[in-house]
Amino acid sequence: MPGPLSGVRVLDLTAVVSGPYATMFLADQGADVLKIEPTSGDGTRRSRTLIDAAGEFSALFVSCNRGKRSLSIDIKSETGREVLAKLAAQSDVLVQNFRPGTMERLGLGQEELRKKYPRLIYVSISGVGDSGPYVKKRVYDPIVQALSGFADIQSQPVTNRPQMIRTIVCDKTTSVFTAQAVSSALYAREKTGQGDHIQVAMLDAMISYLWPEGMMQYTVVGAEATTTDPNDRPDLVFKTLDGYITCGTISDSEWQGFCKASGDPKLAEDERFATPGARFVNATARIKKMQEYIAERTTAEWLQRLDAADVPCAPILRRGEIVQNEQVVARSLIEEFDQPTVGRVRQPKPAAIFEVNKAAIGGPAPRVGEHSRVVLRELGYSDSAIDAMIANKSVRAASK
Repeated sequence: MPGPLSGVRVLDLTAVVSGPYATMFLADQGADVLKIEPTSGDGTRRSRTLIDAAGEFSALFVSCNRGKRSLSIDIKSETGREVLAKLAAQSDVLVQNFRPGTMERLGLGQEELRKKYPRLIYVSISGVGDSGPYVKKRVYDPIVQALSGFADIQSQPVTNRPQMIRTIVCDKTTSVFTAQAVSSALYAREKTGQGDHIQVAMLDAMISYLWPEGMMQYTVVGAEATTTDPNDRPDLVFKTLDGYITCGTISDSEWQGFCKASGDPKLAEDERFATPGARFVNATARIKKMQEYIAERTTAEWLQRLDAADVPCAPILRRGEIVQNEQVVARSLIEEFDQPTVGRVRQPKPAAIFEVNKAAIGGPAPRVGEHSRVVLRELGYSDSAIDAMIANKSVRAASK
């Protein structure tokens, strides 16, 4: 069944994660996403651990590029620039994350293309934007974690040493912002007939993402020093007799529920924790007190007690436990399919569920240049012309 973006053509000139992951969401929702790769293939095909004998696929590449088509071409060649210009003329959306100025040097800058094709939605993803003193920096996820305050939020409570979160949260968050912006631009174009130029910088996205609670003490101008840092407390990770759980006690009913689950009536009488304000001010003492009780029982016992008292709680799952978790299994959140040259692979279902226009995994990730011949034929090139392109190495086509 076609997804909500069925009929939308996306020209994907992105690499690494922030761009490919964004365009993968669009593919899941029905868009025809054409991935443009260098003749050597996208670099993330070889990132970390390879998962096929041929050396074409890494788990990272599959998880960011499923459901796309691949055209492998040298975009610096005259042939490559010609092909890209023809593709741009037929596309609804173009997404690129080259360094500022690269697309202009290729004759594919946003001003030039949008003047020719006013309905085109042109998306530029960058690390820190196209202006400012950091504009020439080479930027990866840890750089943005450092600049946005994310590493500071993760600081150790005792030493105050900043820490990086161990996933590329900035790349992936930027992907979500980008996919949402593309959908908004497509909707606006339906009303006005005009495309747009969307710029999404990782730094901009992460400051926006962190602001609601991570920057609370800086929200009121002039009151920064008088506001308690909401992150100056231990994590909500509690060790049980046989594992770890988390639980929250924000409201009065939740705190009273925890007190009931603890089995100690004296806990409910402690004035340090009697109100939401008191629990906030005395957060460190509260969390340490909770740990004393939680350490006395098993994970299963605590989850049963806390659920019975209607206190938010969950086991802290190790990554190897997620696929078999009862909630994950009940909702069939993980799908399996065959990935050519790899075998059976797992991928999460699209998170947004559409009742009418279903979103779905559109198929496996493509081989390098798997669709080169088909795409070039669609553009009107003859088989002999395509063979010549492949022979002079301006185009790569996957072996049959």
